[in-house]
Amino acid sequence: MMNKAEENNSGPGAETSSTFDIEEELKKLPGRPGVYIMHDEHDDIIYVGKAISLKNRVRQYFQSSRNKSVKILQMVERIRRFEYIVTDSELEALVLECNLIKEHRPKYNTMLKDDKGYPFIKVTLGEAYPRVLFAHQMKKDKSKYFGPFTSAGAVKDTIDLLKKLYQLRSCNRSLPKEIGKERPCLYYHIGQCKAPCQGYISQEEYRKSIGEAMDFLNGNHMPVIKMLEGKMNEAAEAMEFEKAIEYRELIASVRQIAERQKITHGDGEDKDVLAMAVDGGDAVVQVFFIRGGKMIGRDHFYLQVAPHDTKSAILDSFIKQYYAGTPFVPRELMLEVEIEDHDVVEQWLSEKRGGRVYLRVPKKGTKEKLVELAAENAAIVLNKDRERIKREEGRTIGAVRELERLLGLEGTARMEAYDISNISGFESVGSMIVYEKGKPKRNDYRKFKIRNVQGPDDYASMEEVLTRRFTHGLEEKKELAAKNQSEELGSFSRFPDLILMDGGKGQVNVALRVLEKLQIDIPVCGMVKDDFHRTRGLYYQNEELPIDTRSESFKLITRIQDEAHRFAIEYHRSLRSKQQVHSLLDEIEGIGPTRRKALMRTFKSLEGIRDASLEELANAESMNAASARKVYEYFHGGS
Repeated sequence: MMNKAEENNSGPGAETSSTFDIEEELKKLPGRPGVYIMHDEHDDIIYVGKAISLKNRVRQYFQSSRNKSVKILQMVERIRRFEYIVTDSELEALVLECNLIKEHRPKYNTMLKDDKGYPFIKVTLGEAYPRVLFAHQMKKDKSKYFGPFTSAGAVKDTIDLLKKLYQLRSCNRSLPKEIGKERPCLYYHIGQCKAPCQGYISQEEYRKSIGEAMDFLNGNHMPVIKMLEGKMNEAAEAMEFEKAIEYRELIASVRQIAERQKITHGDGEDKDVLAMAVDGGDAVVQVFFIRGGKMIGRDHFYLQVAPHDTKSAILDSFIKQYYAGTPFVPRELMLEVEIEDHDVVEQWLSEKRGGRVYLRVPKKGTKEKLVELAAENAAIVLNKDRERIKREEGRTIGAVRELERLLGLEGTARMEAYDISNISGFESVGSMIVYEKGKPKRNDYRKFKIRNVQGPDDYASMEEVLTRRFTHGLEEKKELAAKNQSEELGSFSRFPDLILMDGGKGQVNVALRVLEKLQIDIPVCGMVKDDFHRTRGLYYQNEELPIDTRSESFKLITRIQDEAHRFAIEYHRSLRSKQQVHSLLDEIEGIGPTRRKALMRTFKSLEGIRDASLEELANAESMNAASARKVYEYFHGGS
C-alpha cells in the first residue's frame, strides 16, 4: 500500500533546527495527503501525524486558536523543525503513520505501554498426515489456524487433549516418504498415536480424525463429550475402573476448554469488542476476543494519554497501533465510540484482512451490552491497578531518575552490569546483564568464557570481558553503517548510557581503561561494599557517594548487582560437570578415586570442598591429616 509513497527530499528533512525557518517552510507545504514528523531542539521525533492535506493540517499547529488542547500547546512550544512524506492517498498516509509511530514512539503521540503477542493452534493441512501444533503467529501457508488465544497454557492443554482424543501424530517425520523407516514411538505404545509412520492407518482415516479435531476447535464439543461418556460407562460396566477414570478426566478437560469459549451470540462471526476507561493521564483499553461466535478470552492494555484527549482520539490511536502489529484482523470491531478516522481505518483493516472489515458502534441489544461489559471491566482494571502501576514506575523509572540525580546524569535509558565467577580460577566466566528503564532486558544478556587469563584474577578477567564486549559492539556498528541500517542495532552495538561495576575504585578503573583504549565515552559507576559485602555507596568520578539504603535507587542497584551475580554463577555451574570437578581434584597429589568420591559425598560440590576447614577435611571419610592438608593448600595456597 505504500509503494507509491514519495519522500520530500527538497529540504525539511535534511535541515538542522538552527537553519530551519518554520514560517518559510510552512509556505512550501503541498496540498496533498501525507505524514508529518515534528522534531524538538535535540532533533528527537516528538510527534507523528497524517493529513489529507499537509498544507492545511500542519499550518493549523502554528496558528493561534483557543481550541488547542494543553498537550498540543506544549508540543508546539517544543517544535524546532518538521519534515513530511507525501503519499498518493490518505490510506497510504495512515499505514505510514502507524509504522513511524511504532518505530520512533514519539512523546506526544498516544502510546501503548506494552506489545503483546497471542498464540494460535495450527493444523498443518499441507501435509499428507497433518499435525496440530502450537504457533506464535499466523502465516500465509497451507495450514489452518485457530485463534488467536489469550492463554498459552489453554492452547497447550487443548493440543494435548486433541492428541489424546484423536490419536494424532506429534513427530516431525516426512510422511508418507518415511513410512516404515523407523520403529513407532512411545505415543503409539501408550495408545496416543495410530502410527501413520508405520502405515497402520490410511491417509483417509487419518484425515477423518483431523476433520473431527477441527470440528472440536470450531466449538462443536458435544459429540466428543457424548462419545467419551459412552466409553466411560462401557469401561465401568466391564469393571475396567482405571480406564473409566481416564475417560472421566478427559470429559472434565473437554468441559473446561468448552467453558473457556462461552457463547456471546449465535451469528458465528469473528469480532473484537473494544471499550475503555480514562482517568486523567491514565487509560485502559479492554478487548474481548470473539471467534466463531464464542468469546475465547480478553485482554487489557495501558496507554499514556494527555488529560484532554477524547475517547474517540484515544481509541483511534489504539486501533492503528494494535492492528498494525497483529497478524489477525476479525471481520468486525465493535467500538464504544465512533473514531475520528472511521472510513480510512475501515479501508485499511479490510485490505490487511483481505476481506471486508466493519467498524460499528452498537446502540442496542446484546452487542451494546457486550461493549458496556468491556467498559466496566476496563474501569475495574484501571481502579485496581492504578496504585500498582505507580509503585512499579517508582521501582523502575523512578529509581533510575533518583540514580541520575545522585550521579548528575540524564537520559539513562540503558544500564549494563558485569560480574566474574570462578572457583580458584577454574573455568572463569563473565556475565553481562542489561536493564532498560529500570527493568531487566534478558534477551540482551550475554555470557563470556574467559580465554586469556589463568588463575583467579578478577581484574584481568573483567578487562577481557569488557574489551571483547565493546570491540564486538564497534565492529557491529561498522557493519550496520556500511549497510545503512543504523536504526536496527544489535545487542552489542547498542551501547549503555551507564556501566555499573560490582566493585569500587579498582573495577571502575579497569572499565575506564578499556573504554579509553577503545575511544568510547560512557559513564562508569562502581558499587562500594562494606565489611559485610553489602553496598554502602557508589564510586563515581574518583569520589565515593553515599546512598540512602531505603531509597528506590539503592534497591534497584541491589537488584542489578544480584542479577549480575546470579547470571554469572548460573553460567559457571552449567560448565561444571562431574568430569571437570574430578579432573581438578585429580591434580592434587594423593587424592585418588576413593578419596575423590568420598570428598564429593561429604561436601556435595567443589565449592563445599573449597570452603571446608582443614579440620573438616581431615574428618571426612577416607581422609587423613596429610591428604587433608594437600587439599586445603591446593585451594588456599601454602608451601
